[in-house]
Amino acid sequence: QVQLVESGGGLVQAGGSLRLSCAASGRTFSSYAMGWFRQAPGKEREFVAGVSWSGARTIRSDSVKGRFTISRDNAKNTVYLQMNSLKPEDTAVYYCAAAGALSLVPRSYDYWGQGTQVTVSS
Repeated sequence: QVQLVESGGGLVQAGGSLRLSCAASGRTFSSYAMGWFRQAPGKEREFVAGVSWSGARTIRSDSVKGRFTISRDNAKNTVYLQMNSLKPEDTAVYYCAAAGALSLVPRSYDYWGQGTQVTVSS
């Protein structure tokens, strides 16, 4: 069992930056691949970025490449999403999730956090 708690969301102007954190409970955090997803009102949940259990491999959606970076610190049971050059279209609730293997597909993820709101004003 893994419990995930996101933090770091908020209101930021376009062009600004935020860093999201996802703290995990449980001693098996380092065995899970971690992903960040987002969901805007009226839209489906979409993949943002993912990182393998070791941190050696990362993947990002085309919409955030060059702007967002995912990383993890297994010693702190935490995964991060550094978001730079934010755009109004990045506005959404951001969720972190844990999976047995790195995947872009939400149904591959077994555990989810409660989400944190990110709002980017123009």
